Amino acid sequence: MSSEHVPSVETEVERPREQAGAGTPADGSAGASAEAPTDEVKLDPLRWAALLVLLVSAFMDLLDGTIANVAAPSMQRELGAGYSAIQWILVGYQLAFALLLILGGRLGDIFGRKKVFLIGVAGFTLTSLTAGLAQEPWQLVVSRVLQGAFSGIMVPQVLSIIHVTFSNKERGTAFALHGLVGGLAATLGLALGGLMVQWDLFGLDWRLIFLVNVPVGLFGLFYGSKVITESRAPQALRLDVTGVLLATVGMLMLIFPLLQGREMGWPTLGFVSMAGSLLVLTGFVLWQKHKIRKDGSPLVELGLFRTRSFSSGLAVNLIFYIGMGMFTIGWTLYMQIGMGWSPMRAGLTSLPFCLGAFMTATTSVMILVPKFGRKALQVGAVVLVAGLGAYIWVAGEYGSQVTSWHLAIPLFLIGLGFGTVATPLPLIVTSEVPHKDAGSASGLVNTNTQLGFAIGGALVSVVFFGGLVGNTGAAVENQAPQLRKDLVAVAGLSPERADEAVAAYRTCTVDRAGEKDMAIVPESCSSATVLSEPAVAEVLEPYAKDTTGVSFAASFQTLLWTFVGITAVVFFLLFSVPRRLRQDGPEDAATEERAAGATA
Repeated sequence: MSSEHVPSVETEVERPREQAGAGTPADGSAGASAEAPTDEVKLDPLRWAALLVLLVSAFMDLLDGTIANVAAPSMQRELGAGYSAIQWILVGYQLAFALLLILGGRLGDIFGRKKVFLIGVAGFTLTSLTAGLAQEPWQLVVSRVLQGAFSGIMVPQVLSIIHVTFSNKERGTAFALHGLVGGLAATLGLALGGLMVQWDLFGLDWRLIFLVNVPVGLFGLFYGSKVITESRAPQALRLDVTGVLLATVGMLMLIFPLLQGREMGWPTLGFVSMAGSLLVLTGFVLWQKHKIRKDGSPLVELGLFRTRSFSSGLAVNLIFYIGMGMFTIGWTLYMQIGMGWSPMRAGLTSLPFCLGAFMTATTSVMILVPKFGRKALQVGAVVLVAGLGAYIWVAGEYGSQVTSWHLAIPLFLIGLGFGTVATPLPLIVTSEVPHKDAGSASGLVNTNTQLGFAIGGALVSVVFFGGLVGNTGAAVENQAPQLRKDLVAVAGLSPERADEAVAAYRTCTVDRAGEKDMAIVPESCSSATVLSEPAVAEVLEPYAKDTTGVSFAASFQTLLWTFVGITAVVFFLLFSVPRRLRQDGPEDAATEERAAGATA
């Protein structure tokens, strides 16, 4: 079946209300009232095939957001890239992605969600190819920025197409599968990235993590053109260029300092930029009110925020992903730097989390939330806190000697809680969104999530790294008495020389903990000749490994306690969410849907 013969969603897909007016025409004829519900439902027969394409594309984007972090050292080594270039390879994608989400969502409302989705997939696939073929650092940076931009165009269409394609009862299943795919991609990125780099398939090394997107993207492009139905806002909308500029500048001023703050040493200009972003975004809101009065074509439909499920759901979503952003980055640092585990081992350690998220991702949306409402999410928050508490105990009890098995139960509980809370949130936020604003709402949900991750990432600098130097110094002090004895007995140093070695080791270790780039060797380490003596270095090696593990474990415990506090806020904030998920969300009038479908 060609794409030209696929029926339009707005034309064909109509959904019943629980209470249909007697005698209301089911065919949406001219005599039907603008608000008349329909008794007969005609759903797109290809909607589940379309969902497959949407989920594969979402998985590709979410996987790409985490998998590059694992391969960064390999990129740096092969391309000869500096630390700043590697940062932009990672941050450039996130920044471009976050800035384009709101615009991408509204472009789908205006020009057609299927069309914009396919453009995003095509661009993402092409830039994945150029990233995999890059020969210079700047080429990879440009490819990653463009990849993030096309992802920002593609991703909002996923939620909006799901919202307008499925009936209210089916939508829960679709959102559950979407949440499951998201959770798996976020966690499997570590394992898959580690495997691809470690196995070095076809001699491609890190390039494979980008080139693997090409066949997946081609599948989404060609199969999606056949099974996804076109949909757009019922009334003709215009692109709000001024709103786009204000939103982009405001979000850039807010998100860029958050993403780059630690690397830049948190300059005053960054705080000025974040404060100024509030003024710009206030101007954006005022302009949107003006556009609503002028022509009814704002970039963001502000009326959505008057809906309780939308506004309160966004607040819960933002706070929750601030905590998850902190946890995800801190967890990676703890395992790969603190414990010294390989990317593959770190990824395999995350499997209990994946299993827990898998078990609750579908049941929370399909069973728990429809039956128990917001109480299901609050129970999930309690389970999450239990998992975080167990992790805090394990990290403190075993320190640098912790194993993957020690972490299995805490990570499983965290996964259970994450799946119960995170998966239903997009459904709750968009449950009462009119179809005409599905793209705009989807863009806001995704932007809200990315903002949460960015704030969480910034808090890592304060919560995790802020105490790392002190924790490192405390760990060295605890080691000092036994270290002196070993330096005398094993390395054959005199007591005076052993004291000199311990002092130099303390200074070197603390200075290294304070470096922004962990690969940099501080001057205090290279200038201390006593540390370079073979016998001394042999004695210090296990002590240095233990210091790193213990100090990172202590810093990660602080981060986990912070996440516990954030989860408690989420628990109480959930009281602002409606008790029950509305199963018969507002539908667009049948006559408007046919009018929009006729022009699609």
